[in-house]
Amino acid sequence: MRAVDEFEIEAERYELSEPPRYRFDVDRREFFKLLGSGLVVLCFVVPGLAQESGGAARRRGGRDGRIPSDINAWLHIGEDGTVTVFTGKAEVGQNIRTSLTQAVAEELRVGMASIHLVMADTELTPFDMGTFGSQSTPQMASRLHRMGAAAREALLDLAADYLKVERASLVLADGKISGAGAGKSVSFGELTQGRKLVKSVTDEAAPTPAKDWKIAGTSAAKVNGRNFVTGKHKYSSDMKLPGMLHGKVLRASAFGASLESLDTQGANAMAGVTVVHDGDFVGVTSADPLTSAHALDAIRAKWSSTPQPSSVELFDYLRKNAGEGGGRGSVNSGSIEEGMKLASHKLQGTYTVAYIAHTPLEPRAAVAKWEDGKLTVWTGTQRPFGVRQELAQTFGISEDLVRVIVPDTGAGYGGKHTGEAAVEAARLAKATGKPVKLVWTRQEEFTWAYFRPAGVIDISSGVAADGTITAWEFHNYNSGGSGLGSPYALANQKCEVHTSHSPLRQGSYRALAATANHFARESHMDELARAVKMDPLDFRLKNLQNDRLRTVLEAAAEKIGWRSATRGGGHGFGLAAGTEKGSYVATCAEVLADKESGDVKVLRAVTAFDCGAVVNPNHLKNQIEGALMMGLGGALFEAMEFENGMITNPRLSDYRVPRFSDMPRSEAVLIDRKDVASAGAGETPIMCIAPAIGNAIFEASGIRLRSMPMAPDGLKG
Repeated sequence: MRAVDEFEIEAERYELSEPPRYRFDVDRREFFKLLGSGLVVLCFVVPGLAQESGGAARRRGGRDGRIPSDINAWLHIGEDGTVTVFTGKAEVGQNIRTSLTQAVAEELRVGMASIHLVMADTELTPFDMGTFGSQSTPQMASRLHRMGAAAREALLDLAADYLKVERASLVLADGKISGAGAGKSVSFGELTQGRKLVKSVTDEAAPTPAKDWKIAGTSAAKVNGRNFVTGKHKYSSDMKLPGMLHGKVLRASAFGASLESLDTQGANAMAGVTVVHDGDFVGVTSADPLTSAHALDAIRAKWSSTPQPSSVELFDYLRKNAGEGGGRGSVNSGSIEEGMKLASHKLQGTYTVAYIAHTPLEPRAAVAKWEDGKLTVWTGTQRPFGVRQELAQTFGISEDLVRVIVPDTGAGYGGKHTGEAAVEAARLAKATGKPVKLVWTRQEEFTWAYFRPAGVIDISSGVAADGTITAWEFHNYNSGGSGLGSPYALANQKCEVHTSHSPLRQGSYRALAATANHFARESHMDELARAVKMDPLDFRLKNLQNDRLRTVLEAAAEKIGWRSATRGGGHGFGLAAGTEKGSYVATCAEVLADKESGDVKVLRAVTAFDCGAVVNPNHLKNQIEGALMMGLGGALFEAMEFENGMITNPRLSDYRVPRFSDMPRSEAVLIDRKDVASAGAGETPIMCIAPAIGNAIFEASGIRLRSMPMAPDGLKG
């Protein structure tokens, strides 16, 4: 490693499922001036060697005709020894800021306090498609391990020359490099002082194997955790700018309604109020949110809409408006007809899943500011670069004139992929010429955000007398294909997704359709086990060849005491297992279900989880328990109610989320696989709590519940 005037290019090779949309086209010298003296670890991307975080380069001649103009800087070590790391990922409560910091600290052998993460700022960080799909750990953490390893090797090269010792004798610790037995040491800052050093990523620097981790793999405390518990941390809704106005937006009377007439005289007459009217968009601003709310109430609007279906007729509607099955994620092997001939028992079941809301702690919020033709927006989103694109398209400007900054955000759960609040705040700010803050109410969040898709799932199956599944046909209407394929050994199977016209706006939700598909599959597996009079655990193990899934299933069953549990008296035990996004999960639930009173209470839940090498055990347990809590709501009582284009339960007083009194005793069993790359953990743990509860309710009461939510009003409901 050496200081360079002309930067040598070596491309990091990644594969990409979607083409990147961002180019960091900038003169390379100017870019490094922005970072200042120190060591920069970066990635150059040439055509055909694209990556998730980075842009496709343009051909500009040079070595073999390909010199990239795109530069992605990931890591900078300053003269004071501070390590600044850049990532387009957003912190939305999953504690990825801590685990990514651990990755870099591990490779540089420094304390976590020496590392500062710059996250989700479209002007400073490399392009990133978004924080979703449990991909932050398998993609970004592994990348930062590589970047940290590249920096480590560069520092060792510099230190060997600086200390005049053999490189092999050097030891890194606490931001210093020492020569063994030489009594000499040099800090990172001393090595980089007054120099501009560049290191491009190659495959030469090997990340530290998980078995040798000292910082990664430990229960490091949450970075900046004190700021969150003391209220010092500022969310988008806490932000203030000089001269800032507060905005409100007029909402339609129903989904898809068109504005027929508008009377804004009452709002216009209010001191300090500005009314913004552009087509169907109507908003107001003032110096305080209360005045803006009063101004909005003073507007008289008439809307026209068309009749729309209600939640009562939802599942029939989804069937009637469904298309042909097949497509992405479909599975077709063997012959269902031949499999049914081998069956001693045949079973059919229909399972339904309601629309539910994400209900993040922080509703959508944004602060927008225009200055010299450039737009800057602070907002809580999982896709800052996607929101930047939305804003650029809305206002017909280049993305280079839009900056999106994401403060660490109060939850997303897949519900903050889009930038509605950002666009609304920017429209009001442009019209008024002043910064505008816009914060959605809880009722707006419940009504105008998108929902987890509802679904109908039909299963037809056959099983032999010895418990071998001989046929499996699975059709999902509307809710999606995630987790569609069965993890069990099935010689004859057909699994298909049927898209349908959705009455409500729908989109990503934690684990996507894997929750719906696991609920249907694992409930039906329980029914098959009982049809052949087999223990549900033994039945699954008989039809299972996946060793990792077998391990978590046996671990959860052992922890809850499946074999020795006392059943009866309204007590029942249920289990479920599955795999998604490279992780494996099994959940066992103990339930009290009183057939006479109708009361349902989940007493205990055990989840065994394997996501490869565990990065932070305590925080992983938090993710598992959080997923269990969230899944409990969808399993038992959460459901959106709607009629003729209007949500009829758009507030927490009408929409039941889990309460402290609903929470069971919960336990997490971590299967730490140091021999397997770390997978994400934000989604998979939510999949199996619903079927585990449903199966336990059946054992306790003899009542089979095939619709989520299963017991919004207890068993009698």
